[in-house]
Amino acid sequence: MQRKVISILVQNHSGVLARVSSLFGRRGFNIDSLTVSATDKPDISRITVVVHDDETVLEQIIKQTERLEETCQIFQLENEKSLLRELLLVRVAANAHDRAELHEIADIYKARIIDLAPASMAIELTGEPEKIDAFLAVLGHYQILELCRTGITAMARGDQKHHKQATKL
Repeated sequence: MQRKVISILVQNHSGVLARVSSLFGRRGFNIDSLTVSATDKPDISRITVVVHDDETVLEQIIKQTERLEETCQIFQLENEKSLLRELLLVRVAANAHDRAELHEIADIYKARIIDLAPASMAIELTGEPEKIDAFLAVLGHYQILELCRTGITAMARGDQKHHKQATKL
């Protein structure tokens, strides 16, 4: 089973996220990550859902979500034709010796140190999920005090028409 990224444009009403996520839960679909964001239209929001399932299950997810009244458009994003990004905030225990090493690691991954305390440092990294995973693997040698990941947010690359389903807008 491969990672599937689904982008859903919905009407920006209260309760829409609950309706979409409960639809997945009632049908037994497991969500790996779910993000919601504003779009260029104030009355439309984008929900990005990541699942690991086969094509048959993905088709069911799309058809059932498409039936929701608030759904304007839904489509699958192909990894190689999409921009997939995630944000990581991580606080690591850091003494004077560790700070230099952690600073080097952050530079290699193009991460930013965003907070420094006497016994720790907070690092911010944005990138593809695989980059985040690799960064965390390197940090595995250090004591992670706190970690927060946003989940994937995504959109199609370039000017391509990525709509796989009819628009209800």
